[in-house]
Amino acid sequence: MGKGPGLYSDIGKRARDLLYKDYQSDHKFTVTTYTSNGVAITSTGIKKGELFLADVSTQLKNKNITTDIKVDTNSNLLATVTVDEPAPGLKTIFSFIIPDQRSGKVELQYQHEYAGISTSIGLTANPIVNFSGVVGNNALSLGTDLSFDTASGNLTKLNAGLSYTLSDLIASLTVNDKGDTLNASYYHTVSPLTSTAVGAELSHSFSSNENTLTIGTQHALDPLTLVKARVNNYGRASALIQHEWRPKSLFTISGEVDTRAIEKSAKIGLALALKP
Repeated sequence: MGKGPGLYSDIGKRARDLLYKDYQSDHKFTVTTYTSNGVAITSTGIKKGELFLADVSTQLKNKNITTDIKVDTNSNLLATVTVDEPAPGLKTIFSFIIPDQRSGKVELQYQHEYAGISTSIGLTANPIVNFSGVVGNNALSLGTDLSFDTASGNLTKLNAGLSYTLSDLIASLTVNDKGDTLNASYYHTVSPLTSTAVGAELSHSFSSNENTLTIGTQHALDPLTLVKARVNNYGRASALIQHEWRPKSLFTISGEVDTRAIEKSAKIGLALALKP
């Protein structure tokens, strides 16, 4: 697919990834292996306090069709079939969860040089219909994201967003929760050679009249080691270091501390992802 405004989910994504991606307070271990016929098998274990969760997923690619099947510790089976570009710019995604009979969903994504559209519908008698659309180009885009419950006849989600992109800066503004929440974010590339970037996100709730400001930065110590840090106006400071000790295998240590209550224990998260 060529350059364009992307999908609605791309609005503000670079800033969100900088501020929130890879930060965690749990212990996570992921191992991926490949069979001789190209099937990828991934085992994941997550320790949340005293609770341990695990799942096993397989991925099979055949030409432009990708099939993902995941089974978790609650005996739920999630299946997703993705058909990439059955027509130029089009992607079709079919997913369902067993034993949840109401979870079936079909999604269509279409990306054009001046538009990006994503629509999905549940495979039930009274489905929830989701639609998001973006118009513009790779510099300026405007979009909306909404959901309609055909059973009740109500709009369950109504969001709108605007994104402005320069060579080294991305700014976005979104209105969420049916107009109750306003989010503004920016992402600025300081040095591409060292992956140095800074970003911020300001969220305002009209119903509670509360503001949340989060600022963060990242910097590559070397081509294989990345450090990130963030802090918000409530005094919560976080940092992480991520090292790619072999190709596609990452080790991440992250921590969070409440600067207004230093006497409390800091939260430490570990993540290890192994790929051959």
